[in-house]
Parts: sequence; C-alpha cells; structure tokens
Amino acid sequence: MPRNLARSTAARAPRGLPSATMEVRLARLEDAEAIRTIYNHAVRTSTASFDLVERTTKEQEAWLADRSGAFSVLVASNDGEVVGFASLSPYKERAAYRSTVEDSVYVDAAHRGQGIADRLLGDLLAIARSSGFHSVIARIGGENEASIALHVKHGFNEVGVERQVGRKFGRWQDVTVLQVVFDDH
Repeated sequence: MPRNLARSTAARAPRGLPSATMEVRLARLEDAEAIRTIYNHAVRTSTASFDLVERTTKEQEAWLADRSGAFSVLVASNDGEVVGFASLSPYKERAAYRSTVEDSVYVDAAHRGQGIADRLLGDLLAIARSSGFHSVIARIGGENEASIALHVKHGFNEVGVERQVGRKFGRWQDVTVLQVVFDDH
C-alpha cells in the first residue's frame, strides 16, 4: 500500500457541504453490506453497472474476500458511514494483460457531488502505480458523462467506444473505454 494510504487519510468535505470528515481506507469484510447497498442501487437505477440482478449479501462478501493486495477495495467514509468505494480488477485473464487493470468507482447517490469519487479514484490510481501496473482501463457504460469527466481529470484518454454491447432498461447501451498509461514507453 502506498505510504499516503498507510496513515489516516481524513480530509475536510469541500466548502459548502456538510462538515463531516471523509476518510479513505482499505475495505474490511464488515463493509460488505454498505458496499452492496451502493452497488445494488447502481444496478437498479443506472448503466454504471451492466449487472441486471442485484448482489446478495453472500455474493458481496465473497467478492470482497477475493480482493487483496493490489486488487484491494477502498472505501470512503464520512463519520463512520461508508459513502463510496473503488476497486481495481484484472483487465483480462491471459498473462500478457497482467500489467493492466480495470477500475470501478461507485458513490452513494445521497453523497454525490462532494468530491468523494475524485478522492477515491486518485487514491486508487496511486495504488495501481505503486503496485507496478502500467495501465488502467475504465469502461464506462451508457453516457455517464460525470464518470467520463472524472476519469479525464485524472489523466485518462478515450481510446474507443464499444457500440451497443449491452442491453439495459430496454435499450442498447454503449461503453466508452478510457485508459491511463503511467510510464508511456
């Protein structure tokens, strides 16, 4: 884990928002239910996830238990309440892809617009870089302009659009693919 995450990472909320402190830390198994709640909301209401069926508690616990080392999950919490999470996942199974990972960032609907996704993605990229990954891929479904803008802010470039690769909410969905390369050589 990078040094900046090994110690407390508490920060004040942006001006004009609640004065609660935000902490970004590694997720623990007891965070599974909060992560599941945030994720399942995205499954039900958005194209941020192409899952069509919500995760069960057991599935979420298994997902979290499978994450460790460079593939750990970060959570953002305000006053002890998990309000967002981010993770790195293997990009592809074949050995040649091992230096590339895919990111995911989700924030509770009631806490969006407070800089939480920005902080999570920044810390997640620090972990990816310090873990020796060369490239991070973001696959953003269904016209999610806020997520695209967040990734561009963190140095990602659009590398393509997968047209009509998923079907959700009764219509075909595109996936915008963005990528950041740490040491481009």
